[in-house]
Amino acid sequence: MSLTDRLLGGAPAQPLITHYDDAEDTRVELSVATMRNWAAKTANWLVDELDVEPGDRVAVLLPAHWQTAAVFLGAWWCGAEVVTTGEAKVAFVPPGATAPTAAVTAVASLDPMGRDLRGNVQDGALDYIGDARLFGDDYLARTPVPGDTPCFLGETVDEIMVKALAHAEHLGITSSSRVMSTLDWPASAMEGLVTVLAAGASLVQVTNADAEKLRKHAETERTTIVLS
Repeated sequence: MSLTDRLLGGAPAQPLITHYDDAEDTRVELSVATMRNWAAKTANWLVDELDVEPGDRVAVLLPAHWQTAAVFLGAWWCGAEVVTTGEAKVAFVPPGATAPTAAVTAVASLDPMGRDLRGNVQDGALDYIGDARLFGDDYLARTPVPGDTPCFLGETVDEIMVKALAHAEHLGITSSSRVMSTLDWPASAMEGLVTVLAAGASLVQVTNADAEKLRKHAETERTTIVLS
């Protein structure tokens, strides 16, 4: 079972990730079902369009964002290993960035409402949202992903889950928790994303956090745990 299967086991209508960007004053909420659809589109695109196979390295060089979560989950679903440095078959970057060590560069728009780049993509790069959104909302795994498959920075699916569940217990995160986090990814994706989802909790991720707005977010979203 892939890491994605283990992280998306909640009720379909349950809020999974709520993303705020305080600099842009935006908020978007995605349910388990919606996040699963985006993960499936990503996995289908990686496999069918870019020939990503289990064990291939996918570099994720994106900030904390719901699109980044979709990339993580899609890559893990098809058995790829997510990395942040070194060579990779595909690298996901923000607009204007480059990934010289990747065979393919995919640019994520990071638009809160999921709009694509509308043609504003550098030569030779792909528009992740514009391309992936055309693929199916379900991913039927071509090949099972064993627990000993490397999935994140050299650690296996089983190792990541054991670590995430232990950390969730240490932090007191349970399936009823609503966790607000200002931790950035990919550096803190293990604690700020995987640990939260592994526990079955919902995440309120705040980017470009503003102290005054954080207090309002905590009250509005009724968060129970803060990661910073």
